[in-house]
Amino acid sequence: MASLYVGGLHHDVTEGMLYEKFSPAGAIHSIRLCRDRITWQSLGYAYVNFQQQADAERALDTMNFDVIKGRPVRIMWSQHDSLRESGIGNLFIKNLEKSIDSQAVYNIFSVFGNILSCKVVCDENGSKGYGFVHFETQEAAERAIERLNGMLFNDQKVYIGHFKTRKERDAELGAQFTNVYINGFGEDIDDEKLREVFSHYGNTISTRVMTNNSGKSRGFGFARFERHEDAQQAVDDLNGKELNGKRIYVGRALKKVERQTHLKTKFVTNNCYQPALPTSQAHADHHPAIGQRTQLHPSQRGATQGVRSQG
Repeated sequence: MASLYVGGLHHDVTEGMLYEKFSPAGAIHSIRLCRDRITWQSLGYAYVNFQQQADAERALDTMNFDVIKGRPVRIMWSQHDSLRESGIGNLFIKNLEKSIDSQAVYNIFSVFGNILSCKVVCDENGSKGYGFVHFETQEAAERAIERLNGMLFNDQKVYIGHFKTRKERDAELGAQFTNVYINGFGEDIDDEKLREVFSHYGNTISTRVMTNNSGKSRGFGFARFERHEDAQQAVDDLNGKELNGKRIYVGRALKKVERQTHLKTKFVTNNCYQPALPTSQAHADHHPAIGQRTQLHPSQRGATQGVRSQG
């Protein structure tokens, strides 16, 4: 028995429709349309099992990207499921011209190696301008990037690179932070003093000490830099040091989901305790640049006024 994976199916496609479509290629052993266990609605993919390998190969060669219920379907060998899930050889393509469909992308990329799956993402208005090509090997993917990245597809320059999960993309964005969170400096530091301390490391777009309803400092705040390198230097130099006689925590300002994780743990850096982040870490996601000083200061490296080494 030879099994094919058929994806990109319209939710109204039935097993009968699939049998009618694929039976001309050869004798079919069985068809399994994958459905939601609760709603029983189609999940948009199925497995068509032929009795003979040659018949499955014929269907793959002649029917890939044929239209069923208004949608082009993607066909591949089902035994490659584990390779698809691994992410190895998976490429992301963007800036595609609207007329380029999955079949065209498949034709362009297939010269570099065996393709497990190929898809241009579409909505009701057509192509959304990006898609994915998953090669069987990493080597084929590297060849495609080397030859095609930056080339013109229908007079439009395209980007081609390795596919990254949302988690990987978020990690990269986090690594290039410019917003710094400061905690533990007590009630005597205001916006101006915070700016004075952190501007020694580079141009600060804004600084803010968070206050309560009466205007009293809550002991934590933010400094937003123009450059990631300056923000990183401030974290490296000031975390665990003393400011106005109080040991402070200085680190990358976290997003909401990250804060919820960090609230459950305590941090240890330079052999000293770092305070747990308060629930009101007010929101690196909405860093308070509104209504704050927006002064740019020349980047300076050197001793920081009011800050001294601890130990």
